[in-house]
Amino acid sequence: MIQVKAPARICFFGDHQDYLDLPVIAGTINRYIYIEGTPNSTTNLFLQFIDIDKDMSIDLNEQLNTIHNEDYIRSVLVVLRKQGFHFTQGYDIKIWGDIPINAGVSSSSALVVAWIRFLLTATNQDQDISDIQIGQWAYEAEVTYFNQPGGLMDQYTIAQGGLLYIDTLKAETQRLRADFGSLVIAESGIAKQTLTVLQNAKTYGRAAIAEVQKNVPNFNMQEAGEEDYKEYLKYVSKPYQAHWYAAVYNFVLTQNAKAMLSSSTTDHVTLGKWMNAHQVILQERIQNTPEVMQKQIKAALQAGALGAKIIGSGGGGCMVAMVSEATKEKVILAFLKAGAKKAYEITLTNNE
Repeated sequence: MIQVKAPARICFFGDHQDYLDLPVIAGTINRYIYIEGTPNSTTNLFLQFIDIDKDMSIDLNEQLNTIHNEDYIRSVLVVLRKQGFHFTQGYDIKIWGDIPINAGVSSSSALVVAWIRFLLTATNQDQDISDIQIGQWAYEAEVTYFNQPGGLMDQYTIAQGGLLYIDTLKAETQRLRADFGSLVIAESGIAKQTLTVLQNAKTYGRAAIAEVQKNVPNFNMQEAGEEDYKEYLKYVSKPYQAHWYAAVYNFVLTQNAKAMLSSSTTDHVTLGKWMNAHQVILQERIQNTPEVMQKQIKAALQAGALGAKIIGSGGGGCMVAMVSEATKEKVILAFLKAGAKKAYEITLTNNE
């Protein structure tokens, strides 16, 4: 029997930055997608998705020339076949998990990473492949193959585990101290609107940066500061100005958080203030936070959360709050009273 798992992820700083080739800070949490499989006497993969009551069968002799959108099981097979892997042994497979689905904590990327690990284990080559390589293949299978607008944050974070600063331009990672104190996740009950939010934010953000670079050829977004926002705002067309602000100030917040989480101590109060500032940008500039979730975040802060923000692309999904042991239960209750579907404590995980 083969058993593998892959964790959910939370982006703490840098939401909507990775597709602009800007850095993010993201970490994995103790919620997982699990895959369990036993060999059978055929060349077929029989997959049972327990949580959504769905079955799938794949003949490993299929050419897989036509794959429906978001069929990551087959797109992973295509990506790995191009890398020279051959699959002939059939398996009876069960897939389940405790990651909220379509909620901004990357259940789909966890599935893709876990599926890659399962297939590599089936070929007895899992020990020879780096976590970074698995993240890259997951990105190709989930984003590149289907020409989706997302970046590589989800796949790289889940494949490597722990808290990471990811330079998305160079596809390089740096481990940070996973010190956010206690954390609470709340499920809003609203399905996120991933592709619409991402596509708009990506298009507008790239357009804003391109207009600045057209007028200031030596401008480097990787070195942007608050003064650059004001100095170059005149070059940005009005429809893109909010996303110009978001790109610059989210970058600055991410650099501040990186410096603190790379040091020997963490000031949780300050880190929480930066998280709140990040949420204001997401809410007011990128406009990815529905009004219902704005009220839920406000309730959490009033109950004592040091910081709180929406997770992922937005338009719905989950929220995360930084809390203390003294305020944890109060924040959970505040989320629930404000209409959240669920709220519970989570912890950051190490590389697994």
